[in-house]
Parts: sequence; C-alpha cells; structure tokens
Amino acid sequence: MTKGAAPKTSHRLVGLEPDNLLAFLALLGLLRALDEVRPAWRARVCWDDGEPPLRPILVLAAPQTEHDIAVAAAEGVLKLAECFVFDRNNLDYQQEEARALLAEDAADSNLHRQMLMDALMSDGAVRDNGRIWPTPFCLVFGQGWQYFLSRLSDVPRGILPNKLTKRKQPPDINDPSYIAASLFTPWQRADPTDGFRWDPADDRRYALRAADPSGDPAGQQHGANRLAAIGLPLLPGVTVTRRGKSRFLARMCSYTKEGEIAFTWPIWTRPARLAAIVALLGHPAINGGKAGGGHMPTGIPYLVQARRISVGKFFNVTLGRLGDVNFFNPRHP
Repeated sequence: MTKGAAPKTSHRLVGLEPDNLLAFLALLGLLRALDEVRPAWRARVCWDDGEPPLRPILVLAAPQTEHDIAVAAAEGVLKLAECFVFDRNNLDYQQEEARALLAEDAADSNLHRQMLMDALMSDGAVRDNGRIWPTPFCLVFGQGWQYFLSRLSDVPRGILPNKLTKRKQPPDINDPSYIAASLFTPWQRADPTDGFRWDPADDRRYALRAADPSGDPAGQQHGANRLAAIGLPLLPGVTVTRRGKSRFLARMCSYTKEGEIAFTWPIWTRPARLAAIVALLGHPAINGGKAGGGHMPTGIPYLVQARRISVGKFFNVTLGRLGDVNFFNPRHP
C-alpha cells in the first residue's frame, strides 16, 4: 500500500482469488464496510475476465487511493463489529435458548444484530440432542481450542489473541495495513492471528510433512478474516428438511449428491452494488435449485463451487472449481 499513490476510481483487488471462499467472503465484507462508512463512494465490484489472472475490480464514484480504501474499510469493520458480542464461545445453543435470543434480537432496533443472528442459526433447525444446527460456515466447535463465536467476536473487533497479548510489543491488529495487504497484494498468510478455516490453506495435513503441521509458523491473512466476518451476516439461513430431519442452510450453501455441503458463488463481469450481489446470491442455481430451472442472468459466465470436507477432527474448505451452472447442477436438499 503506497500512501502517496495517485487516487483512482478503479482498483484491481490482486489478493482476492476467485477460488477461495475466504476471499469471496472478504469481498462481501469490503463492500459492506465501505457502504457503512463511505456511502457516497457508491462502491461496486465486477470480475475482470479479460486480463488473467481472474480478479475482482473495485469501482468507486470518486477517486481514492489504496490507503484511503483500507482506512475506510477498517473503520467500517469496527463499526459493524460492535454487535458481534456473544454469551458463549461456541454456537451450541439449546432450542429454547436460541428461540429466546432470536426473539430478543428481533424486538431490538439493531438491524445489524438481527442480520448477524439470522445468519448463525434458527430455532427451527434442531439436532436430536436439542441443540440448534449452526450455519454451515461454522467449521470449528472447540477442536484444538478453536471456538467459533469467540473468534467471530474477537477477529473483527481487533481483540488480540492470548498468544499476542504476552508479547512485549503486541501488534496493532486494527491497523488498516492488514486489510490493504489482503486486498492489494498476494496473500502471505504470515499473521499470527485467528481464522475461521474458510481459507483452503488452513487444510494442513500430517501426511507427507517433515514436521508436525500444527506447529507451523505460517498464520492467517488477518485483514481477509476481519472483512469476511463482516460479510457473514449477508448470508442468512433457513430451515430445510433433509432425510426427514431439519437442517440449517445458509445462502450460498447446498447439498451435493454425495451429501456434502457445497459453497457456491458467482463470477459477474459488470460492476454491481452490494444489494444486487446479495440478491444474486439468493438465485436458485446457487442455493440448491436444479440448474435446468435456474439460468443465471446475463453477465454471469461462471459459478465457483467449493466443498466442506472433514479432515480428522476438523472441517476444512476445498479450493473452488470454476464452471457454468450446468457443470455443477446443484440439487434440492
């Protein structure tokens, strides 16, 4: 990020690769953060399929520098994250607890909080043990001391992990440079912060490794995780019935023929505002509808689909595969 660079209305987001779920969620979070604090910028995004490699282009109504964008995005993240406060570490509410909490939030005037909770759970989707089914984007449940709600609260609000608080000079993880590095440069994944396992690079297996991968110094792309957390509330869920039992499926999610959870997102080539993108994410071809009845609008040549996989005691996400709607042919759960 060069502070002295000339402002522009168009910025290529080099760091956001099209086949990475974390990158796509970060893109949603970027637009949401900018709309929250800089609505006059009228931020739009399209994918540039004319200049390889495929990357998104951020289009603004007024010229801005990369530094301006990162500063605004960091400000928006902190503002939107004010409601990311929970009474526990894991998304493990009993049905009665979930119902009371959702009713309380519905009665509140905080729309951001309502969006957040609608994306996390429903009191209508309950396991046999009485606990709710969490959003399919919840990939950690306490394994390896990884807690989803704890991270969802701390990461966007810039709260230091315990391992960083012990340093003589703890880093300022709210610094906009973390977001700039995630948007405008290839990812280095060198930040010793927490993530959500939405990055396919989090799938670090023991086989064929010279050392225990759990001790690898490689870390996270912190700015991307902060933005992605803010993007999550844009993906509300619904209760569905699968094999006679209730399940919770969020927007962008469907079941594959093999019974796995698939995450599907579009590649569009015309600049679009966040509201249009969110509406597009509700398209039947993305959310489990049969492809024959769900043709994509003009200007959307591709879909990307990644799978949620189980590796030992952890969930991970695969790299996405690029194809058209007929290639994936998602089906009803």
